[in-house]
Amino acid sequence: MGLKSVLAKLYARQVVKKNQKWIQNPLAAQQTTFKQLVSQAAHTQFGKDHNFNHITDYHTFKKNVPLRNYEQFKPYIDRIMNGEYNVLWKGRPLYFAKTSGTTSGVKYIPISKESMPYHITGAKHALLHYIYETGRADFVEGKMIFLQGSPVLKQVGGIKTGRLSGIAAHYVPRYLQKNRLPSWETNIIEDWETKVQAIVDETVNEDMRLISGIPSWVQTYFEKLIAKKGRPVGDIFPHFNLFVYGGLNFEPYRQKFNQLIGRKVDSLELYPASEGFFAYQDKPERDDLLLLTQHGMFYEFVPVEEIFNLNPTRLSLADVERGVQYALVLNTNAGLWGYIIGDTVMFTSTKPYRLKVTGRIKHFISAFGEHVIAKEVETAIKTAIDKTGFNINEFSVAPQINPSEGLPYHEWLVEFDQTPGNLSDFTQVIEKTMQAQNPYYKDLIKGKILKPAVITPVKKGGFEAYMKSIGKLGGQNKLPHLSDGRKIADALYQMKLIEIKNQL
Repeated sequence: MGLKSVLAKLYARQVVKKNQKWIQNPLAAQQTTFKQLVSQAAHTQFGKDHNFNHITDYHTFKKNVPLRNYEQFKPYIDRIMNGEYNVLWKGRPLYFAKTSGTTSGVKYIPISKESMPYHITGAKHALLHYIYETGRADFVEGKMIFLQGSPVLKQVGGIKTGRLSGIAAHYVPRYLQKNRLPSWETNIIEDWETKVQAIVDETVNEDMRLISGIPSWVQTYFEKLIAKKGRPVGDIFPHFNLFVYGGLNFEPYRQKFNQLIGRKVDSLELYPASEGFFAYQDKPERDDLLLLTQHGMFYEFVPVEEIFNLNPTRLSLADVERGVQYALVLNTNAGLWGYIIGDTVMFTSTKPYRLKVTGRIKHFISAFGEHVIAKEVETAIKTAIDKTGFNINEFSVAPQINPSEGLPYHEWLVEFDQTPGNLSDFTQVIEKTMQAQNPYYKDLIKGKILKPAVITPVKKGGFEAYMKSIGKLGGQNKLPHLSDGRKIADALYQMKLIEIKNQL
């Protein structure tokens, strides 16, 4: 065991012990955070507009601060861009994190000097919890790679602006700089396909031990490595033992990853976003995430079915229940207030508070009142993969409301690693799993309002071609796994990326 591993284990023990204070007292941590946020923002323009000086508790806060999405927040963001100070938070943001919104186009999310450290601390503490729980710290002795956006930042309204991952690249601890790849020269390449190939060339002969990124894009990196060397990734990198990811449910990709790597490696899930770092997997044996209650954010939760109501129920952490789907609402030390981030979560534990990310508010199918969410389609596809042995690269589900004949249906557009000659078993598992999870969907099938799911194979590389066509290839961009319309489905047909039309 090297010196770095020994020191990492000692440091991990110290940090995990210190974190127990807020882990064991999450509601007290949230109450302290709430008071600090309201107090520090009382003299901002937003604070004056919403009577922060008269807010004494969460009840009065809800009366004075309405829920907002990005479009409703944008007038305040515009004022910051026009040079104003003390708008949402004291002073001016340190950065704008530029992100592609699913409903609002490009969004500029403020990051303050107070909030930036928590983005870094969240990722660091996730790794330290992993080391503490497993006793494995060997990855600190070798190379680590983070597939991310360019660290080159531009100026927007006098504020440095870029992708969150590119901003975070400026904060890699000095002791990890020598271990970290890709190089600056490679990381600033804008074209994703060129960048991935450069990363392959730069890393293929290195001692890679930790690899991090969104699963769908790391898969592309792995495939290019194998094409170059003709061997599984696990042979190319014999000491590779930890995959760190966030932003997508890994389960639909896990079997394909095992195949590409040639063996199983540990995985660690994070829950970061431009708006903050919310949770991480603190126990390797669990598949849920520890909510970070002392990280500069006061959380609110709205039952998903009420999120578009005029006066939805708003709950603090103290009142959430296990097994209920909630829309996540944020109040942060970067100046977001009553902010609907768009994610949906479900608590699996309240002692301590652990959750799973279940999807996006706008990513659902309810063309017939079925209320299908991302978690359900991701569970169904994983079950079908496990039971049939078919590997997939990517998938997306859309309603077909007006078929040329017969009843409407849900169309599953699936890019298989190798398209099977017969998809009946795969389709049956999908259908059975969906009906078991969603009683509304089951009733629509039984009542002959919908016919069972239809699987439509997509050509190899089809989804990558689609993402490229809309300017969202690589980086932190994610393909929606379901939608209530046919934008993605229609594009795949129009681009002639369908392999076999409506094969059952």
